[in-house]
Amino acid sequence: MSKIKENKKQIWLEKFDCFAIKGKDSKRFLNGITTGNVVDLKNKVLKTCWLSPNGVLKSLLEINCLENQLELIVLAGNTCEIKKYFDDIIFPLDDVSLSETFSINRVQEIDHMNSWRINQPIFFKNENKEYDNYKKNTHNINNNDLKLWKINQAIPSLDKEINGKNNPLELGLADLIDFNKGCYLGQETISKIRNVSSLKQEIRVWTSEDSGFNLNSDNKNIYNNLKKEKPVGYITSIYKLGSRSIKGLAMIKRKYLDTRNSLFTDNGCPISIDKSIGSTFL
Repeated sequence: MSKIKENKKQIWLEKFDCFAIKGKDSKRFLNGITTGNVVDLKNKVLKTCWLSPNGVLKSLLEINCLENQLELIVLAGNTCEIKKYFDDIIFPLDDVSLSETFSINRVQEIDHMNSWRINQPIFFKNENKEYDNYKKNTHNINNNDLKLWKINQAIPSLDKEINGKNNPLELGLADLIDFNKGCYLGQETISKIRNVSSLKQEIRVWTSEDSGFNLNSDNKNIYNNLKKEKPVGYITSIYKLGSRSIKGLAMIKRKYLDTRNSLFTDNGCPISIDKSIGSTFL
């Protein structure tokens, strides 16, 4: 690798669905739906969550505050479902309108030591000269390394960690919730969990060095011993590192988070669990 390439910043470059929200009521509208404080947002990017009424994470979002509109970037979630819900709850008197969905190039510097939420992203709507110049001075991380980095950061994915069961506190996204703002969708459940410290499980990064690991097993449960006497969690994501090493994400019951012994998969492969770089828990 050349010295020039070594000195380039390593970046996460990916296309995401995006749509604009316009009108004088846009901030108030989004503030009542998402977990972040949108009302006080000024010329910056806010990472936030869209929840179900019972507090389950449905989508991981970014809101880019521009001078005359808000742009909503869908990092993980069903864009059509989000837009339909937004459309359905816009009242006739609301000064709010939604644009058509478009793709946006999202660029962010890779940080292997700190949470992905520290670095602010840059957005390019078109692959223009400015975009090309930016790419020349950076080094785009390859897809395999990006997948591994996302696992180490515990960035949730649709139909994996965002599966209709997990809430954002369990997924280590507590810092994306403003507990001091007014009402938002799912607030009652989230406040209850926070106030009584009733998290039942937390997301963890797991690793296995066993070549017998079954990648195709339908049973993703994790057990406390080889006898499979008690399920203590379940695997949500799997990534093969090499000929033997396997890594992924799992939801683990809090009672077993501090165990120093290995946990086991359905076919008896030992796994170790660690906290992710990017998670923040209560």
